[in-house]
Amino acid sequence: MIIAFQLAVFALIVTSFILLISVPVVFASPDGWSSNKNVVFSGTSLWIGLVFLVGILNSLIS
Repeated sequence: MIIAFQLAVFALIVTSFILLISVPVVFASPDGWSSNKNVVFSGTSLWIGLVFLVGILNSLIS
């Protein structure tokens, strides 16, 4: 169970870093938002899901 928790935290950190870099790049590009809107929303949904998963796994471990 601890391995699953550590992998979920690692995935959350990696996803956060990717979103930290990609979202400003999408907003700065001339036609970026209209062409990459679905990618940003998918990444945000993944991030929210990982936050809840980490919280649930943390409550099971503690």
